[in-house]
Amino acid sequence: MKRPCCLKNQGQVPYDIAWEQQRSLIAERINHPERDDVLILLEHPPVYTLGTGSNDKYLKFDPTNPKIPLYRTERGGEVTYHCPGQLVGYPILNLRYHQCDLHWYLRQLEAVLIRTLEDYGLAAVREKGLTGVWVEGVKVGAIGIKAKRWITMHGFALNVCPDLSGFSQIVPCGISDRAVGSLQQFCPDITLSQVRQTLIYHFAEVFSVALYQEIN
Repeated sequence: MKRPCCLKNQGQVPYDIAWEQQRSLIAERINHPERDDVLILLEHPPVYTLGTGSNDKYLKFDPTNPKIPLYRTERGGEVTYHCPGQLVGYPILNLRYHQCDLHWYLRQLEAVLIRTLEDYGLAAVREKGLTGVWVEGVKVGAIGIKAKRWITMHGFALNVCPDLSGFSQIVPCGISDRAVGSLQQFCPDITLSQVRQTLIYHFAEVFSVALYQEIN
């Protein structure tokens, strides 16, 4: 029997609000580990986020005076950029019901993105020693996670059709020799709503969960 997972299919949400939502959900599940898993899908207004050990040398601006919001978070990884046109996913999964292995979890998230892109004729791949997903040498999917008592938060960002100019102000994920790209470069007519539905299907398949829509 597949584990139930609540799909919170949201629109554009400010980063701090989505971050607090994740914290609330993970706190609930620490106290009540039997509660269903959750997948939050959304977009963010322009924002930079740093991982817990991120190095400011990867910023090309003064972090004390950013032009757009900048947050240091508890996720792993270096600096990244979020903006509209990028599909962001925050799975709140209790890995005790799946597999208590963060490397396995990262590879599963990559598999979700790879399978999603395959449906659009894109040969997405992993890069040895790195986390994320690439198409023809450009990074289109980034992943940064945190787990507390084997309950996950943060997640992935897939560049569907964003304005990539914000990435020019950082060294994305601390990787200086790889370009950042979008699916739109390879599939000009692709839309975020299409990709959202495709990804929902593959997330359910990869993690063997029964997704049900949140009713507001």
